Amino acid sequence: MSIFDRNREEYLEKEAPLADRMRPRTLDEMVGQDHIVGEGRLLRRAIEADRLTSIILYGPPGSGKTTLAGIIARASEAKFERLNAVMSGVADIRRVAKEAKDRLGMYGRRTILFIDEVHRFNKAQQDALLPSVEKGVVIFIGATTENPYFEVIAPLVSRSRVFELQPLSDEDVLAIVRDALGDEERGLGDYSVQADDDALHHIVRTAAGDARSALNAVELAVLTTEPDDSEVRRLTLEVACESIQQRALNYDGDGDAHYDTTSAFIKSIRGSDPDATLYWLARMIYAGEEPRFIARRLMVHAAEDVGLADPRALQVAVSCAQAVERVGMPEGRIILAEAALYLATAPKSNSALSIDAALDDVREGQAGGVPLHLRDASYSGAEELKRGSGYRYPHDCSRRWADQQYLPDGLVDAEYYKPTGQGYEKSIARRLEWFVGEEQEPESSQQG
Repeated sequence: MSIFDRNREEYLEKEAPLADRMRPRTLDEMVGQDHIVGEGRLLRRAIEADRLTSIILYGPPGSGKTTLAGIIARASEAKFERLNAVMSGVADIRRVAKEAKDRLGMYGRRTILFIDEVHRFNKAQQDALLPSVEKGVVIFIGATTENPYFEVIAPLVSRSRVFELQPLSDEDVLAIVRDALGDEERGLGDYSVQADDDALHHIVRTAAGDARSALNAVELAVLTTEPDDSEVRRLTLEVACESIQQRALNYDGDGDAHYDTTSAFIKSIRGSDPDATLYWLARMIYAGEEPRFIARRLMVHAAEDVGLADPRALQVAVSCAQAVERVGMPEGRIILAEAALYLATAPKSNSALSIDAALDDVREGQAGGVPLHLRDASYSGAEELKRGSGYRYPHDCSRRWADQQYLPDGLVDAEYYKPTGQGYEKSIARRLEWFVGEEQEPESSQQG
C-alpha cells in the first residue's frame, strides 16, 4: 500500500462514525454473545484455530454480526472478500468465486466471502453462490436479520452452520457506551464529557439492544453540545432525548418478529395471563400491525382455545372485529384490549379441535354410507326405497333424545367430542349424561 493509500485509509477510519470506529477488533474485545463466542464455544474455537467452515450469522440490528465477521477477517490467514446483497449481483459472486478458485489452486490460500444482508439475495443469486460453497472454493459467512430457514435457500442453509445472535443486554450496551466515552484512540475520550446517569440509561433503554443506535446517539449528543466555560460538555437527559429517536421495534409485517410476537400474544391468552396478553398486544399496535389481523387471530383463538368452555367468547371476538372495522384506530385499541382480556380470563377448552379427528377418518376413507333411517325421505318414492325407515323423531321422546345410530356403520363406536370440565362445558357434559339417563337434568345457564 502506497503512502497516499495509507493516509487515505487512516483519514477514512478517523472520519468514520463512532459505531464503526469502536468495533471490537478481537474476540476478547467483543461484548455480549458469550453463548457463541465465549471461552470454549465452538465458534470461538474455530476462529482461533483458523478452521472456520461456512456459517450464517442471524440476529437483530446492532447485535454484532458485521463486527464478528471483521474479527474473523483479522484472525484468519484467508483472503477476506466482502459483498453487500443490496448492491451486488450474480456477476460479483462469479468474479469472487473465480478469483477464489485461482487463489486456492495457485497459492493454496482460502477465501472467506462475507455477504451482508444475504436475505436480500434472490433465489438465482443464492443459487449462483451454492457451487462455490459446496466445493469449498469459498468459506461463506452470511449475515441476516431475517430467519435464514425462511429467507435463505435450503441447500445453502444445510451447508452452513447457523449461529443466532441475541439482542445485547442493557448492561452490555451501557458498557459499550462508557467505553466509547473514555476511549481516546477511537472514541470520544478527547472530549471532556460529563454524562448524567439518567441520560445514558435513557439512550441505552431506547436503543433496545442495538449498540450501533446507542453509539450514534452518544456521538450526536457529544458533538452537538457546546462546552461550558470549563470546556466540559454536559450530556443531560434533555440532550439524550433529543439525540435518539423513539424506540423502534424490530417488527416486520411478514417477517420473523411478526410471527414471534403473534405467537407470544396467542400463547399468553391461552395461558390465561392478562398482563402478558396486553403487553404483546401493545407491541403489535405500537409496531403498526394491521388491526384486522389482530381481530382475526382473536376470532380463531376464541373458537380454538376457549371454545365451548365459554361460547360467548366467539361472539365477543366477532363483535370486536366488526367494531374495530367501524371505529378504526386509535380508539380501536380499547376494543381489541377488551376482547383480548375477555379471552385471556375465560375458561379454556380446545374440544372443538375434535373436528380434526373426524376429518382424519373422512380423509382415510372411513366415511361409509349414510344409514337408511337417516336418509332423506321427503321425495316421492323414498318410502319404496325405505329411505328414513325406522327413524325416531327425538321430539317424540321423553328427553327429546332418541337412542339410535347416527354414525356410519364403520364408525359406530367412534368418539370425537369429549367435553372438558371447564366453564359452560361442564353443563354440556352433564346434559350428554342426562340424555342417556345417567344424570339429572342439567341447568341451562351458560355459566356452567
